[in-house]
Amino acid sequence: MSTHAASRRSSSSSAAAKRPAMPEGAKAAGPAAAQAKKRAALGNITNVVAAPGARAAAVGKVAPPATAAKLNSATSAAPLKKPSLANARNASSIRDSAVKSASIKPAPPVSRLDSNTRQKHNVRLPKVPTTVHVPSRAPALVPCSSFVSPGRSGDSVSIDETMSTCDSMKSPDFEYIDNGDSSMLASLQRRADEHLRISEDRDVEENKWKKNGPAPMEIDRVCEVDSDFEDPQLCATLASDIYMHLREAETKKRPSTDFMETIQKDVNPSMRAILIDWLVEVAEEYRLVPDTLYLTVNYIDRYLSGNEINRQRLQLLGVACLLIAAKYEEICAPQVEEFCYITDNTYFRDEVLEMEASVLNYLKFEMTAPTVKCFLRRFARSAQACDEDPALHLEFLANYIAELSLLEYNLLSYPPSLIAASAIFLARFILQPTKYPWNSTLAHYTQYKPSELSGCVKALHRLFSVGPGSNLPAIREKYSQHKYKFVAKKQCPPQIPTEFFRDATC
Repeated sequence: MSTHAASRRSSSSSAAAKRPAMPEGAKAAGPAAAQAKKRAALGNITNVVAAPGARAAAVGKVAPPATAAKLNSATSAAPLKKPSLANARNASSIRDSAVKSASIKPAPPVSRLDSNTRQKHNVRLPKVPTTVHVPSRAPALVPCSSFVSPGRSGDSVSIDETMSTCDSMKSPDFEYIDNGDSSMLASLQRRADEHLRISEDRDVEENKWKKNGPAPMEIDRVCEVDSDFEDPQLCATLASDIYMHLREAETKKRPSTDFMETIQKDVNPSMRAILIDWLVEVAEEYRLVPDTLYLTVNYIDRYLSGNEINRQRLQLLGVACLLIAAKYEEICAPQVEEFCYITDNTYFRDEVLEMEASVLNYLKFEMTAPTVKCFLRRFARSAQACDEDPALHLEFLANYIAELSLLEYNLLSYPPSLIAASAIFLARFILQPTKYPWNSTLAHYTQYKPSELSGCVKALHRLFSVGPGSNLPAIREKYSQHKYKFVAKKQCPPQIPTEFFRDATC
């Protein structure tokens, strides 16, 4: 029996026998189970900020599933094969020698290069007429009839993408040039000057084509985003209709904005933030997709909007909602026993299934709900359509800001599409504080003006600057990793200029 199956059997048997203790059979599950730490229940949640040691005791480390460990070991055991440095040098030297022989030196006799050598080194011999007198001194390099930018082409040879020489040995003008024909050389020089357009004032040209020159951020024209009809995942023909449907659906499946004040008596916003911070760690350890986390928070808030619950069962609600969202989004969702395991078997398997049925019945099995992540994908693509900023930095920074919004109960007053647009606005402002964050393309595809984003952007700006606090470190630690480009460590300016929220800028 495999280690993973043994650990699951031991976990389920312990849940059926008694709650706090683990049977001895679980110790024989292997070294992975022995080293894994379990998470304690969140039953003793209070408004008082716990010390670092107390938090570590209350919230343990999630043990990654055995399947994920096997996959990681199998992946790391297959290193990529890199090309040899000697082969690269030989190929470079052969290419350089071929270029020099084709552009400067006369062609060698055929007798010195047999057919096998030419096939091995891929050398093309230029055609030199037998009746033409080849000058002893090589003439100047003749440009092509049409100017070609540096790069690889069918009739040119490129050296490190920086120099291009045309196949001028086949040009009739070059073949019949004699040393005494000065008129032909003068005409060719004139043609070269016309095609190259060499300017005498180099400073003017450099300033004109300088890439990092000052330019306004706003764009008068709307860049086309839904133009890639080859990629079926982009749904270019239906993207606009899908977005309009999501905008209509987000108003119907939103939680109440005041359920903490009207419905809940034993749960407060601080306990909700601690629960979501714990769910972020669970989703990161089990490598769940971001949509699973966003749907889980949506199910929790919608259930709390109509059902009173005590703090001892708040973690049970979070686990049940995470189980439902994983079944909806994941290809291989974790089993019920694994959700009992991450709570240190605080809840029985039947309790998790009972809470799952209660959530499904209250939500009337309406599991599809527009979240911030749904809109963030389209808005990030719209922001990158006419922008030269690093795409990954903008996307990761906007995702970090959007996940921070999950912790704030007060941000439930804003619809998901508005939070997604505000996250893009703030991310662009953080990356380039001196340029306008909004433009015509974003205004067209998000259907939000800068003035409509003012309140939400300022709330996200305060959240980003202050941070969720030391007792809620999961999201900040997640986006402080190298795979997310350390976006959580970026500094944000203390103030957002007022003129950035004027509608005239876009």
